[in-house]
Amino acid sequence: MDDASPSAEAVAVKDGRIIAVGKSKDIRQLAGRQTKTVDLKGKVMLPGLIDAHSHFPSSGLEGVVYVNLNSPPVGKIQKIADLVSALKERAEETVAGAWIQGRGYDQTLLAEKRHPTRADLDQASDEHPIFITHTSGHLAVANSAALKLAGITKDTPNPEGGTIQRDRATGEPTGVLEESAMALVSKYVPAASPEKELAALKEAVKQYTAAGVTTSIIAAGSKTSVMNLQKYSKEGLLPLRITTMGSGGLGDLSPSPGELGGFVTGFGNDTLKLGAVKMWQDGSIQGYTGYLSKPYHVPPGDDPEYRGHPLQSREKLTERVIELHKNGYQIAIHGNGDAAIDDILYAFRKAQEAFPRKDARHRIEHAQMAREDQLDEMAKLGITPSFYVSHTFFWGDQHWETFMGPERAARMSPLKSAVKRGIRFSVHLDTPVTPMSPLQAVWSAVNRTSRSGEVIGPEQRVTRIEALRAVTIDAAWQNFDENIKGSIETGKYADFVILGDNPLTVQSMKIKDIPILETVINGKTVYKK
Repeated sequence: MDDASPSAEAVAVKDGRIIAVGKSKDIRQLAGRQTKTVDLKGKVMLPGLIDAHSHFPSSGLEGVVYVNLNSPPVGKIQKIADLVSALKERAEETVAGAWIQGRGYDQTLLAEKRHPTRADLDQASDEHPIFITHTSGHLAVANSAALKLAGITKDTPNPEGGTIQRDRATGEPTGVLEESAMALVSKYVPAASPEKELAALKEAVKQYTAAGVTTSIIAAGSKTSVMNLQKYSKEGLLPLRITTMGSGGLGDLSPSPGELGGFVTGFGNDTLKLGAVKMWQDGSIQGYTGYLSKPYHVPPGDDPEYRGHPLQSREKLTERVIELHKNGYQIAIHGNGDAAIDDILYAFRKAQEAFPRKDARHRIEHAQMAREDQLDEMAKLGITPSFYVSHTFFWGDQHWETFMGPERAARMSPLKSAVKRGIRFSVHLDTPVTPMSPLQAVWSAVNRTSRSGEVIGPEQRVTRIEALRAVTIDAAWQNFDENIKGSIETGKYADFVILGDNPLTVQSMKIKDIPILETVINGKTVYKK
């Protein structure tokens, strides 16, 4: 990924840093008596892969804390009865009154094509409060026991930025909670025990390192999560490099309005540091909470003009963005629908007009339905998107048929349009929403193939090298790390991934299946197949 030297034969490493890159005969001359020489026998080595946006170590909680409610190919749930059965099985081995949690269900992949309800979850148990989260993380369902504990009734008002779904005939809550309404119940769910947190951490480390990940960007964090990571790092349990965003609206790590300072973007060390402040302007398109400029192709209810909704007013968003921008923070804002992206770009533009700042590298997370004119504005303002391009595989068919319709679906995650404008971007998996595999994101960027085998917007496919840059050097640049990681160059960290095939030459549909043979961080092997 070094533009000046796209490929090389050998690399020399000392004290966790790269000290030379070049021809084998030249690098061998640097070896002394104590030098360890590794012969890859022609295998391909890349810079370590960068997970540009996920929720490490949450994926490790699946099975440890959460019942896995994913549908194939990620899990086994195909209908609501399967979901109820999985929760019931957990309830039978759990002491009465204790919470049962699950995550990963997707109503678009269930036979019934609907969300489970409190009545469905009550079939699993009426002795345990049950709380399950949608695969997107933007909706949840609670059973009657959980709703009762939270005091939610037909008279409970919707919180700002959230919706309590209700039965049309009775007005009673169905159990489905959207966006901020989830917190009405989740605040009563006890935290996982330290033993379970540790088990989840170890499992997530295995998942990430086995996928070739050497740096993970956590898309939102709290003081508690950072303290835990700091503790794990000191105990030698955290081989990955971590950059954690602070939750600008939901957590306690980022500054409160009017109380800026302290933990600023970049604070920390080479193993664990603070990144952007994370904010949200809409939700999930497949959850119908994404905010669009035009109606959904097939609306969720009786309103043919339904476009979703913002999580806050444009004015409130802009006020917060200006405050953070003025004080030197990098800002990353979740925006799936194009109306949400309009709000985000407006806020960034007003911040730059009020307080011009070079190279702020503000981010838009997911940027799923970004329009051409919005990409023009991103290029003008220096905004860098992190595209959730794997949507083309996991939900491409549903966007084509239901949510967006063919024309808009073909433009989801418009990578090629970004390349044409010289916009640097990353691609990500949003794990645990989808399994950690940067090579799967590369595969989706190159092929844009859906679950059914359809190509979703072939004109938005990018080259293999453009896709690989989005999980290496461009992802590093996006987080102000281009001088220390993202390419195999002198002076950078000795973070590498060794592959079982060459992603530049293997048949394109096989890219996601290339074996990860070894992952190296600081010159030390942290995973070997």
